[in-house]
Amino acid sequence: MAKDQSQKPQDESRRRFLKYSGTAIGGVVVGGVIGGIIGSSLKKTDKEEKPANPETPAPSSDRDYNQALMFFTQDQFLITEAASERIYPMDELGPGAKELGVAFFIDHQMASAYGINSRDYMSPPFYPSEVSQGYQLSFKRKELLALGLDALNEYSTDTYNKPFTKIAPEEQDAVLTAFEKNEVKLKGVPAAAFFNLLHNLTIEGVYSDPLYGGNKNMAGWKMRNYPGNQMSYYDVIEKEEFIKMEPLSLHDHLELG
Repeated sequence: MAKDQSQKPQDESRRRFLKYSGTAIGGVVVGGVIGGIIGSSLKKTDKEEKPANPETPAPSSDRDYNQALMFFTQDQFLITEAASERIYPMDELGPGAKELGVAFFIDHQMASAYGINSRDYMSPPFYPSEVSQGYQLSFKRKELLALGLDALNEYSTDTYNKPFTKIAPEEQDAVLTAFEKNEVKLKGVPAAAFFNLLHNLTIEGVYSDPLYGGNKNMAGWKMRNYPGNQMSYYDVIEKEEFIKMEPLSLHDHLELG
């Protein structure tokens, strides 16, 4: 009993301590919440009051999100765009390689299995090929193209003191002709091998299905009255006269949902 009486003041002291400390902690918590709300409101107010940049251009509704680089650097892309435009230039009949998106087609091809010759035999020994033979080099296509584009720029700079994209169209033709005729030395690769690869890729980019990034809006097909990917010619195959058809791409046969 004496022991309980001696502990009673301590219990009351403990209750007072818990009471006051709980009030204090509660005040801190409530204060923190209120402070957070006020701070958040102030921040939100600051953001709302920040004026929008009137010079930011609105995104175009006809933006083509497929036109992005997957392999080329910016410089390599611009060189490819300029060189392919000289191989397939714009004229009175229609757009050239640049407007048709050929450089994007080539970029996407180099980023694919085609760019690493995944379906070609690429093991040594490597011998000089005959004219009638196909590709016989140890370089993968993307390596050959990157090497050639850099050499194209170096040759232009050495010859005209300007990079390939800055020289006149006639000078660009002269540079490409030098590569076509093997008048330029590349690192262990005939310059003509690079030119032929670039030439073939340009033509493929003009006439392949738009699915692959070139032939934008099927303009390459329209210039040649090519019908594209028609599902059937049943209604017209027996007609004697030439039937001009609006081309269709693989995209036109897509049915979702």
